[in-house]
Amino acid sequence: MQDVCTEALGLVVLLHGWEGSAHSSYLLNVGARLISEGFDVFRLNLRDHGDTHHLNEAVFHSCRIDEVVGAVAEIARQFSVRPLTIAGFSLGGNFALRVALRAPARGIDLARVVAVCPAIRPMNILDTLERNRLYHDYFMRKWRESLRRKQHLFPDRYPHRPDLFKLDMRGLTQELILRETDFGTIEAYFDGYAIHEGRLAALQMPGSILMAKDDPIIPVEDFTALQLPEHVQLDLTEHGGHCGFISDWSLHSWAEDYLVAQLAVHDG
Repeated sequence: MQDVCTEALGLVVLLHGWEGSAHSSYLLNVGARLISEGFDVFRLNLRDHGDTHHLNEAVFHSCRIDEVVGAVAEIARQFSVRPLTIAGFSLGGNFALRVALRAPARGIDLARVVAVCPAIRPMNILDTLERNRLYHDYFMRKWRESLRRKQHLFPDRYPHRPDLFKLDMRGLTQELILRETDFGTIEAYFDGYAIHEGRLAALQMPGSILMAKDDPIIPVEDFTALQLPEHVQLDLTEHGGHCGFISDWSLHSWAEDYLVAQLAVHDG
């Protein structure tokens, strides 16, 4: 979904988090702010997020990076506004960083990447969620709703199994990985989209990562162990939660200010 302004300073591709969408309030707010600052914005839905379940029979999983890289390449081809940058939140931040890693090889002229609370080591996130049932149950409710939509659209591929929706996050992930992928184990699947330690060391364009020490989902140790090139900065704050960074009683998120400031670095 493209939002266009006149004489744009650049085109920003925005990626939402898991079980969010291009219409999530935080993405709409950030998109509106970027437009007010003079940028064009393209809010991209990941597979099975938003109203996209009918477009592909196979279900979403987080190792489907090639189709996201392909989508960004098509955006770059169709829209000539430059510089082209990408930014994402939570799982979308993970995808944004992985797209940036692959962009040079795909001929995508990507100028900058910004990630807010990106998922770093998925197995550690699962362990954390299992200790924090509030977040675990929130994501499971949304994930089950998504899978039920898929089941309704493709009943022959996804037969009705009431027991499937009684599984917790670990069990349901294991079930779908065994059924829908060749990873074989949940550990291999999670490792497939992990970006911990030195896996971001090959990033070629400037980048910024914003993370809070009190994030209830992503362990801060995953960030402090990152090995980043000099042109990628990690900004670690004491407070902010998971993609919240609320600055006042109006619930304004200063993550928007951060994103605009990082993009303005390149523009300036």
